[in-house]
Amino acid sequence: MKNYFLFGLALSLVLTSCKSTQELSATSAVSPMPSQHSSSMYWQQHVDYKMEIDMDVNTYQYDGKQNLVYTNNSPDVLDKVYYHLFFNAFQPGSDMDARLQSIEDPDRRMTNNLGTKENPIYESRISKLQPDEIGFIKVNGLKQDGKAVQYHTAGTILEVTLAHPIQPGERTTLDMEFKAQVPVQIRRSGRNSAEGVVLSMAQWYPKLAEYDFEGWHADPYIGREFHGVWGDFDVKLTIDRNYIVGGTGYLQNPNQIGYGYETGTVNRPNTDKLTWHFVAPNVHDFTWAADPEYIHDTLQVENGPLLHFLYKNNPEIKENWKNLQPKTAGLMTYFSENLGKYPYEQYSVIQGGDGGMEYAMSTLITGERSFGSLVGVTAHELAHTWFQFLLATNESKHEWMDEGFTSYISEYAVDAVNNTPRENPIERAYQGYVYLAKSGKEKPQTTHSDRFETNFAYGIAAYNKGAVFLAQLGYVIGEDNLKKTLKQYYKDWAFKHPTPNDFIRVAEKVSGLHLGWYLTDWTQTTNTIDYAVKSIDNNTVNLERIGLMPMPLDLEVTYTDGTTEAFYIPLQMMRGEKPTTATIINDWSWAHPNYSFTTTKPVQSVVIDPKGFMADVDRSNNKK
Repeated sequence: MKNYFLFGLALSLVLTSCKSTQELSATSAVSPMPSQHSSSMYWQQHVDYKMEIDMDVNTYQYDGKQNLVYTNNSPDVLDKVYYHLFFNAFQPGSDMDARLQSIEDPDRRMTNNLGTKENPIYESRISKLQPDEIGFIKVNGLKQDGKAVQYHTAGTILEVTLAHPIQPGERTTLDMEFKAQVPVQIRRSGRNSAEGVVLSMAQWYPKLAEYDFEGWHADPYIGREFHGVWGDFDVKLTIDRNYIVGGTGYLQNPNQIGYGYETGTVNRPNTDKLTWHFVAPNVHDFTWAADPEYIHDTLQVENGPLLHFLYKNNPEIKENWKNLQPKTAGLMTYFSENLGKYPYEQYSVIQGGDGGMEYAMSTLITGERSFGSLVGVTAHELAHTWFQFLLATNESKHEWMDEGFTSYISEYAVDAVNNTPRENPIERAYQGYVYLAKSGKEKPQTTHSDRFETNFAYGIAAYNKGAVFLAQLGYVIGEDNLKKTLKQYYKDWAFKHPTPNDFIRVAEKVSGLHLGWYLTDWTQTTNTIDYAVKSIDNNTVNLERIGLMPMPLDLEVTYTDGTTEAFYIPLQMMRGEKPTTATIINDWSWAHPNYSFTTTKPVQSVVIDPKGFMADVDRSNNKK
């Protein structure tokens, strides 16, 4: 999801291709359960949802029935479970409302400015919602294996005391009835967006919270990111016959609703409402959108999925959306080749939401943009299919892994599809990170996403510093090793919940280098990198480490005779060197702030990191 300083904001959704239930097992490249990691201790929970939803497009309310089969793959006995009720955040007095009123730089989409541009006075839009404008999910009944359970709603969390504990390896069935109201569009989800999309339905259903080796992740929703349980979804959505619906998964009944998803043809039955039936295998969320004015186009990617494009019938945006389609095919091919093959049979790009956000098998993006912006946000949200959707990190705790990794790879992808290569596509991310590091407001990347003091610091830490983490890792281990690491990471951890340590262990195995120091300093501290050329004494070069964070060094030495030579100083704690054609000299042990080496000829000048891939916070002393 695009956010602040560098990369702009996004919200995500899905459209579908027609697939029968019988076809799913034969054509889907998705395993019903992810294979275990090499560590036999790894486990993850599993949930299967069946939902029947009846939507009233006049009141924006809907009734829901949910059948949930939960498998406890943990070694623990569970006597409680928790659900997320995200729509409850869009009520005056909610945690999201309170946070908007207490943070110094609230999200401008969620506020009204009662002051001036120079002296803003922000008012929470949520605080002004009327009863028919708020969002809510009200649980009217809940049973476990046919027995009523006790439950309590606490803001955006439903706390459930089970009728009987779930033993390790045991399954249980939870049946729920609920009623909900779609809020006015404020953040990601909602009705009647600024661009006129009627329903952007993300995080709209009671969603089981994740339980893993760290315990329950039942965080209140204040507007950040998400974490979910892998499983299968079967959703039947009944809605006004005039609406076109896009949803996670594969449409099961195109003939019954009279809509040809492959061709965009419409021949609806003469009934007030139609029921759209979607099935989605092995995903960890389900999202849909609906509008009576959607145009629907499709494009088949060679050796890839069928792409769907759903956008408003607005003459001012049609050309951009038509031109976007081959670019999206190119992006899909780029990510599949450089990360890992896209495993589903369809992907959808849909106009809606409030910017851009990633969800299962699609994205929801605002569509009234310049063409360059439209390609950029699509690239970013499509890249999220790999980083966080398939490599399902806990975004609330490790937001830099999805936003940063996505920002890194999407910049390279845009260069590739536009045929406009840059020497360093992440240069602006470096600039953003250095700005944050010098601002005095930086917090470690291990800070929970809800605990950042400012949106400014969160945005740069997640997007910019996260992107630099990967780009600079290429500097540390070598670009070829970085490319191999990304592919191996996908191979080892797709359809699982990897942590930062899981990623760095992949990089260590690929490169043969010790990298724990890199993960620790970059993500768990605010230590900075600052190396300097202290002096040159004929053919002796004297260097200095000023910042606390260690790094190996690339150097370019220019001799007095005009020739140049590249040198590489390994970092001792790496226990090895990256592949390089430079002259390798003695290791630099981090504890020593000074380092000297002698060349074979008199030295005229020295440059540390001549290509600029080390995030040195003061490059003015990198050359002498």
